[in-house]
Amino acid sequence: YSRLIAECLDADSKYKNDISGEYISNIEYFSPLHDIGKVAIRDDILLKPGKLTDSEFETMKTHTVYGAQVLNAAEENIKKSGRSIFRLGIEIAEGHHERWDGSGYPHGKKGEDIPLSARIVALADVFDALTSKRPYKEAFSFEKAYGIIMGESGTHFDPEIVRIFKENKEKFFELYTSFYV
Repeated sequence: YSRLIAECLDADSKYKNDISGEYISNIEYFSPLHDIGKVAIRDDILLKPGKLTDSEFETMKTHTVYGAQVLNAAEENIKKSGRSIFRLGIEIAEGHHERWDGSGYPHGKKGEDIPLSARIVALADVFDALTSKRPYKEAFSFEKAYGIIMGESGTHFDPEIVRIFKENKEKFFELYTSFYV
């Protein structure tokens, strides 16, 4: 989903000058690392079948910081050889739970202060979570998940990314059906 969003943004959006073929490839490569920090979260929280307590949710929220720390450490090792490859992955891991309106975590970033890569993965991650079965919920239909995403434009999600999602609904449905039908 992240790659498709980036491709659609590249084709027609105010962000197209920020996106290249390399950026699109990197979104695809690094978006699966968005939750790498969950390795630091206890299984009794990660696998809990019901709603998390406030304390458990505070613990869960730390996965963004842990993920960025893991990737920063890897990046520092790679920099010793004169290269840099994890910058985008770090942005994604740390920022994919920030919200357009500033109510997200871990830093409460708002609007375009949130890296574009994290804003792309935020929508893709939520859509995937909504349409996937989890220990605490059944999978939602495409239409129900689509409606939730539409309703969160300008609060949870960047309105431009939601616009692209809306205008390319058929492409997203086709990708969704390749996973679930």
